[in-house]
Amino acid sequence: MVALQVLFFLVLWQLSPGGLIPGPIQILDGLGQLLATRLLFDNLLASLVLTLKALVYSIVLTLLFSYLSVLPFFQPMAQFLVKCRYLTLTGLIFIFTLLTKDGGALKLSLLVFGIVPFFMTSFLSVIVRTPAQEFELCQTLGYSRWQTLYEVIIVGKADQVFEIVRQNFAIAWMMITMVEGLNMSEGGIGTLLIKYNKYNDLPHVLALQGVVFGLGLCFDYLLGLLRHWLFSYTNL
Repeated sequence: MVALQVLFFLVLWQLSPGGLIPGPIQILDGLGQLLATRLLFDNLLASLVLTLKALVYSIVLTLLFSYLSVLPFFQPMAQFLVKCRYLTLTGLIFIFTLLTKDGGALKLSLLVFGIVPFFMTSFLSVIVRTPAQEFELCQTLGYSRWQTLYEVIIVGKADQVFEIVRQNFAIAWMMITMVEGLNMSEGGIGTLLIKYNKYNDLPHVLALQGVVFGLGLCFDYLLGLLRHWLFSYTNL
């Protein structure tokens, strides 16, 4: 049913009066031109590597501060990082440029800064929603604070952490083209988009947008499958 609806939409789009927006056939032709060379593959690989690297750094920083926020001393620091989600990257580009050594480090730091506050907001909400009885049970069993942290939060919430990672990968993948536009020396899908946008080459622009969207859906689906495989009890 969905396939028929998509097909109907594409046919209607193609048959609609011509204008500035190219039709599906023109977009497919643009995609074919991109696939005929290694240009698309090389730039997609650069974007994917940067996204995964930023996600790894973000996961480490978020889990570190989130787990430590269970301890009273670290709570103010965690709350400050949560509030940083209201800071815009545009106003901080100059500061990050001074603090980083090259364009690659600049893009990575901006991407991490853009992901961590949202990642931490989601994960802290998981911690807050944890029933007090789980902590009380560990105290009754004589666990130390660190043992309680490990059993209740690290192990007990692992499936929810993975789901948050899945959601934040979508945020990172959405931001990657914007961040890559700040420094085009290392390539990336954002570099290609800016290049074709500059010359109003809409068939190639929309073809690239379709590739980014399609890959995002594939990664989301694969991460969902991996979560159900690692934490099979979530299917119950």
